[in-house]
Amino acid sequence: MVPAGSLQSENGIDLTARENVRIVDGTASRLRLGIAPCAELLFDLPSYFIPARGRASPGFSNLAPAVKWQLGPLPGKIDLSLTAGAGLPTGTTRLTGPGTQPYVQLPWSRELGGGWGVSGMLTAFFFPGRPRTSVTTEPTFVIEKEIGARSDLFIEYVGDYPSRGGPSHLLNSGGAYRITPKQQIDFHIGAGLNRAAPSYVIGVGYSIRFDGLF
Repeated sequence: MVPAGSLQSENGIDLTARENVRIVDGTASRLRLGIAPCAELLFDLPSYFIPARGRASPGFSNLAPAVKWQLGPLPGKIDLSLTAGAGLPTGTTRLTGPGTQPYVQLPWSRELGGGWGVSGMLTAFFFPGRPRTSVTTEPTFVIEKEIGARSDLFIEYVGDYPSRGGPSHLLNSGGAYRITPKQQIDFHIGAGLNRAAPSYVIGVGYSIRFDGLF
């Protein structure tokens, strides 16, 4: 959780490949404002998608505000949170689809000791304006390891399970380096495990936190 009175900005640029198409999107930015010891306001800002190779439609993603509550720690030293938000119809409709798109998330994590940890998230995306796929469920599972005092590495599984159609499976890996206690750079490389997933995804990111705002 972001401390109360602090604002954290998380930003990234990704290159996604699907068959002969390459798409760059950025900056994928999330603002996190701590409003209480157990609550945050989240704002996913619109990201711009542009084809770098092949034929694809350019455009913006939706603005998506949300609220996050910390529910744990639970028995077994599991930290659990609940996030509820919605993608507002502010982006390019041919990319995002029509109407407001609510979502709920259950992120969790557990420290294992020795610098090891596991985490994950279960997300349900709702698309009430779409005639076919109305709900997509996305589970993730992460294994991470601290490397020294300032860096860590991770490997992650990401699955997307639409209510209609086949699922996609992606294996993602990467790391992060803390430049200062309030600044971090990170990278990730992902590979699709089936035809429904992207062929690969490569991304870099930067985050910074400002404390003592109120």
